[in-house]
Order: sequence, then C-alpha cells, then structure tokens
Amino acid sequence: MSRTILVFGDQLNRNIGVLAGADPSRDAVLMIESAGKIASTRWHKQRLHFYVSSMRHFAKELEGEGFTVHYRKVSSFRDGLVEHRRSHPESEIVATEPNSWNARQLLRRVGVTTHRSDQFLTHHEDFSRWVDDRRGQGYKTFKMEDFYRQQRIRLGILVDGETPVGGRWNFDDENRQPPPRDGHDRWPEPQRFSLDAIDQEVIAELPDDTVGADPTGTWATTREDALERLAFFVDRVLPLFGPHEDAMLTDNWHLAHSLLSPYLNNGLLLPREVVDAAERAFRAGNVAIASVEGFVRQIIGWREYVWGLYWMWMPGYREENALDADLDLPPVFTDGDTRMNCVARTLRSIDDYSWAHHIQRLMILGNLALTAGINPQQFTNWMSRVFVDAAEWVMVPNVVGMALHADGGRMATKPYASGGAYIDKMSDYCKGCTYNRKLRTGDTACPFTTLYWDFLDRHHDRFVRNARVATQARASRKLDDLAEVRERAIEVRRKLIDGTL
Repeated sequence: MSRTILVFGDQLNRNIGVLAGADPSRDAVLMIESAGKIASTRWHKQRLHFYVSSMRHFAKELEGEGFTVHYRKVSSFRDGLVEHRRSHPESEIVATEPNSWNARQLLRRVGVTTHRSDQFLTHHEDFSRWVDDRRGQGYKTFKMEDFYRQQRIRLGILVDGETPVGGRWNFDDENRQPPPRDGHDRWPEPQRFSLDAIDQEVIAELPDDTVGADPTGTWATTREDALERLAFFVDRVLPLFGPHEDAMLTDNWHLAHSLLSPYLNNGLLLPREVVDAAERAFRAGNVAIASVEGFVRQIIGWREYVWGLYWMWMPGYREENALDADLDLPPVFTDGDTRMNCVARTLRSIDDYSWAHHIQRLMILGNLALTAGINPQQFTNWMSRVFVDAAEWVMVPNVVGMALHADGGRMATKPYASGGAYIDKMSDYCKGCTYNRKLRTGDTACPFTTLYWDFLDRHHDRFVRNARVATQARASRKLDDLAEVRERAIEVRRKLIDGTL
C-alpha cells in the first residue's frame, strides 16, 4: 500500500516527524485548507494570511522537491480526509502527532495512524515523566525554573558540563529595566518581506469580515524568509535584547523582540536551530550572557513548559474558571475605543501587526481582563483570533493559567494583577493619559489602580492565604476609602460594558 503523509498547517517543516523520512518516489503529501475554519470567526487579516499563505508556500516547496501534493480546499478538515480516501483508497494516510487536542481526537476517530512528534525539544510524555519524577522525589510542586535548568543540562545549552555558563542560571534581574528616556530608535526596524503571487492570491481571497490592517510583508510566509529573520535577529537585535525586554513604548512596537514566535509555532523554524544560533553568537563574543540567557529561557524553558502543561491538563483545562469571572468580553477589545492610553496603544499594535509582546499581553490586556473579571474562555477566544502566533496550546495555558489565574494557581502561584504604578514604571503610556495612575477613586482614577484594589478585596478570602499576595490582600481591607473603591470599580466595569471607559 502506498502512503500519504498528512501535514497540518502548524507542521510546515521538512524535518518534522514522519515527513523527515519521506521519499518523493513513494510518498505523497496531503494538506487540507478548511473553508469552515476560515469562516468560523472574525480572524485578524494578517493572522489568516500568514497561516494560509505559509501552507500554500510549503506545498509549493514540497512539489519542487518532487512530492505529489494533494492540497485540498474543502468545507471541513474531516471532509478533506474523506475526499482523499475516496479518491485514493489504495493509499494509507499517516501523520505526525498534531499539536492540538481536538486534532488528535479527530485523527483517532477517523483511523489515521500518527507518529511521535519531535517538533518540540521535550515530548509532552517526557514532560509528564519529569513531573512524576519530581513528585517521587518528595517535591509537592514543580516550577518552570527547575524544568528550565534540567533542559539546559539535558540539551547541553549554555552549560559547561552541568555548570551554567556565567556562573548563574538566571539573569532576570538584569533584564527588567524600565524603558530608556531616549534613543527609542536604537532597535533596528524589522525587515519587511515582498508579497509574492501566492501571498497576493491569499489576500484576494480573505473574507470580508476579517479585522485589522492589511498584510504588508511584516510576517514572512516561507522558511527561507523565516531563516532570514532569524539571522537578522541574532546578528543585529539579540545583542540589544536583554535589558529592556519587559519595557513598553509608544513609538516603538517591536523593541528588541525576536518576532520569531509565529515561525516557531507553525514549523517554519525549529526551536533547536533558533537556540543554537543564539548560543553561537554568544560563544563568538557578540552577545552578553544576560541577553542570550533571557532569550534561550523563553524558548527552551517557558515555551516548552507551557507545551507540557497543555497536554498534562487538557481537555478540561481550557474550561477552567476558578475565580468565577463572568463579564462578557467588552467592546474595547474589538473596537479599540478607549481613553486608557496603555490599552489603546496595545490594541493599536495588534490592529497594525497582529502582535504585541509578552508584557503587553500579560500586564495590559491580561491584567485588565483579570481584575475586571472577564470570562476567561471569551478572552482566550479573542486572543486566539487576533494574534499571528496564536495556537491553542499557547493561548490556553498562558491565558487560563498565567494571565487570568482561572486555574486557581496551578500554573502560576500568584495572580498577575497590578495597578497603574507598574504600567507607569515599565512604559511611557501614562504620560498624557486621561486617567491618573495614582488615584483609585474619582472620575479620573486609573481603571487599573481601581480594579487592582477591588480585585484583591473581592477575592480577599482566597488571596489572604496566598503567601505571595497575602500582604496586599490584607491591605485592601484596610483602605480608608474602600467603599468608594468598590463603587468606582462597579462604574469602571459598567463603562467597560457600554464602551465608554
């Protein structure tokens, strides 16, 4: 029996799983573009373009290598499988393990044989064994930092034997500086990529109800161009990466961020080649240890940790709502109309580029959703459709667990809530804003400051037992204007709902 290799839209690499050993003389490739998926929600234009165009480019590359590629544009993914089996009954369909829970369940139901994935550096079964080993050693909890150090040793990255290069595992304290007062053009402008005939074809077919700015070449859609962005980042941006990686600026949307996450998440780049390139730059003396360590930790530490948690806790994890957050997604997230300067600036970046960096996601958008009590599933769904690098395995743990504390603290031991003071420290957003970050009551009080204290008050009984926020929770009940804070918080949530905040 001949073999057809099913390739998903987030496995676009010749060196992933079963495709790595494929032979064009005996193997065909099946790729499925689902019209139902495309029409299922109001995607950001650039997210949808990136996903579909990358698939079509990869199909063309495989054809150039001699593969017969069955690229099926059908109403649903299941229909694509049924159609292919009907037209090629002699060919067995096989696949590399998909990266989403639902896709794996679908392949099991329809009888597609799957092979173990090596797209990540740690298979999720190995991650679960690591967790079990920790528990077997008497540890009651497991932490990303412990996993990250084990990863460094196991993979031989930035270590001499089992000793960390530079004498420390973590240089976080050097990588959390506030934004510089000037020199905001110190970070090179990201390169743009030409939109070829395939890109133009996809753009012409985008649904009318997409959101956001049109694609302009910000996001590469081929492996060749993704590798070019990796080289650009390592050569020109990584040396500047560390110090201000948590900073936010009005006049610079990218700072020193790599902009590589879309390619890692759809397979155009692989994590090992990315961290190897970064380490080579360090070993050559071109990058300081603090910068390269901070970047490597994001790839082999946090990214792989999130991947492992997703598989360990699914499928129920995506429905968790431990804080009973029930506010419907406010219109500000879809229309960007607000006088909160930090929120407006972040949403503008998303509209323009389908992207915002991790602190904007966590401490602006997530912070607002957390303290206002926005439903975590609605917030996750919105994030998933507007970010170019979105994938369920990324968004569910990062939103449900990290940003909204909806898992009750299973992933993050404290809620990532803050008032306006943190935003003022790490950005220039507060300058000229309608709201005063120092005030928690009154018409000009910063909504973040009001909601922060109200959040601690509303969940006092839960957080007073949490060692990391117990002091703040107790302080919330000692505010001399607590009654006014509660009233102002009700007004803030009402204004969020009616779109007048």
